[in-house]
Amino acid sequence: MRVIVAGGHGKIGQLLLRALAERGDTGVGLVRNPDHVDELAALGAEAVVLDLEHASPDEVRPVVAGADAVVFAAGAGAKGGIERKDSVDRATAVLTAEAAELEGVRRYLQVSSFGAGEEVPEGTDETFTAYLRAKTAAEDDLRGRAGLDWTILRPTTLTDEPGTGQVTLSTPPLETSEVSRADVAAVLVALLDAPGTAGSTLMLTKGTTPVADAVAAHAS
Repeated sequence: MRVIVAGGHGKIGQLLLRALAERGDTGVGLVRNPDHVDELAALGAEAVVLDLEHASPDEVRPVVAGADAVVFAAGAGAKGGIERKDSVDRATAVLTAEAAELEGVRRYLQVSSFGAGEEVPEGTDETFTAYLRAKTAAEDDLRGRAGLDWTILRPTTLTDEPGTGQVTLSTPPLETSEVSRADVAAVLVALLDAPGTAGSTLMLTKGTTPVADAVAAHAS
C-alpha cells in the first residue's frame, strides 16, 4: 500500500510513517522543510518537499497520483496563530482532499479533533475557537466529496505517552479524556485496512478495547 501523509513531520505523521514501514507499506510524508527529508528516511519513509499552505491543486495532484490512500495529519500547531488555523487546518485539508478526488485516490483519512462539529462553548480561547472552526469546515468539505471514501477521526487531548494498543472508538458523542499519539497512529493504520468505515466520523480516546477490534466494530 502506498500512503501519502500530509503533515509527515508532525508527531502523529512520524509515528504513522514508522508503523507503515514496519509492516512493509510505502509511506510518503509531505514536508515543508528539506531538512526533514533525512529524518523521514530514517523512519523507512519517503519524503516529498511541498509547502501545502502555498501550493495549488495542480502541484499536489502528481504527488498523490497512484497512491492507495491519503491521510491528512497536518496542523498549524499551538503557536500557529489564528490565521494559520484556517490556512493550514482547513485550507490544506481541502487542498489534499481535492487533489485526491481529482486523481481518483478514493481512500482518505482526516485527523480532526474533539469539539469539531459542535457548538464552541462560550469563553473558549479565541485561538482554540479558530482551530475548532477550521476543523469543522474541513470536515464539512470532506463530507461533500462524493469521489472519496473518507473517514474522519476526532482524537481527544493528545499525549506523548507510549501506545497501549487499547482505545475507545465511538460515533459522537463521547466524553473527553486523553489518548496517546501512538495509539492515534495505530488507529489510522487499522482504518486504512477497514474500507467499511468510509463515511464515518469517529471519536477516539484511551480505552480497553484492542485497536483492531475497536475499528472492526465500525466497519460495515
